[in-house]
Amino acid sequence: MTDRELLNMAKLAGQRAYAPYSRFKVGAAIETESGKVFTGCNIENAALGCTICAERVAVGKAVSEGERSFKRIAIYGEGTDYCFPCGSCRQVLAEFSPDIEVLCTRDTGGYVSYKLNDLLPHSFKL
Repeated sequence: MTDRELLNMAKLAGQRAYAPYSRFKVGAAIETESGKVFTGCNIENAALGCTICAERVAVGKAVSEGERSFKRIAIYGEGTDYCFPCGSCRQVLAEFSPDIEVLCTRDTGGYVSYKLNDLLPHSFKL
């Protein structure tokens, strides 16, 4: 799968987001080491702490299907800036794949690529 295909899957997932409060739709597509792809979108809640990010939705879907090793994740956000994972999502990704590639895109179609270790150099570890 190409970067662009994964990014397009993230964009499509973002179109299904439930974002009535922020009006900022985010989509994610995570590719497992076995080649499967799971998507997620942000799901907001009036009690903001209950809001779930697109990245954690995608990870949750993958883990619930028995996948725990990830190759890369694409994140799409409607906006002119690149959409990066929040700190909580970075830590969740680090739990499973600290070396995962993170593709961050924006609505103009451009994207950047980072290793998670560069975005979260000192993750929590037990």
